[in-house]
Amino acid sequence: MQKISKKPPLCGIDEAGRGPLAGSLVIAGVVLLHPIEGLMDSKKLTESKREKLYPLIIENTHYHIVSFLASEVDEIGISQCIANGLLEIQNALGECDYLFDGNSTFGVEGITTMVKADTKVAEVSAASILAKVTHDREMYVFAKKYPEYGFERHKGYGTKAHVRALELYGRCEVHRYSFRVKSLDE
Repeated sequence: MQKISKKPPLCGIDEAGRGPLAGSLVIAGVVLLHPIEGLMDSKKLTESKREKLYPLIIENTHYHIVSFLASEVDEIGISQCIANGLLEIQNALGECDYLFDGNSTFGVEGITTMVKADTKVAEVSAASILAKVTHDREMYVFAKKYPEYGFERHKGYGTKAHVRALELYGRCEVHRYSFRVKSLDE
């Protein structure tokens, strides 16, 4: 009798917060246990829709979320943080076929990449939503602690309003000092 080998589950991986001047880099890995209606790239969903999908994803998946503080991004670099996050997700979720949104594995073995996977693959869409909601919730906490920066509006990205706040107040502890801002003459 021939033994049938079962294919490992697909784990979708995506990140949020790679480009902001402040806040954490968040990476999520998701294995769907049940289909979830309405999944798509988190950037194409309203904040309200992402917040509604978040608990559904938590309840219907195996998942792991990794966050790197701005100070960690400054200390070891964004690429090393992503590599460390991918390794942590692999260790946490075990034997899976791993698919990461984008075009680089950051040197981590056992990962496949796909550009725009967050718009094409449900598991990656779910990871995109977990990462984005986790990142944005953190920025709302920072907005209360540092109201002068307007984190609740721009989520740490380098908008005109955020750059203006940096010119007026300088950086605070949640800013990435390794990310340069031209108008600050760094």
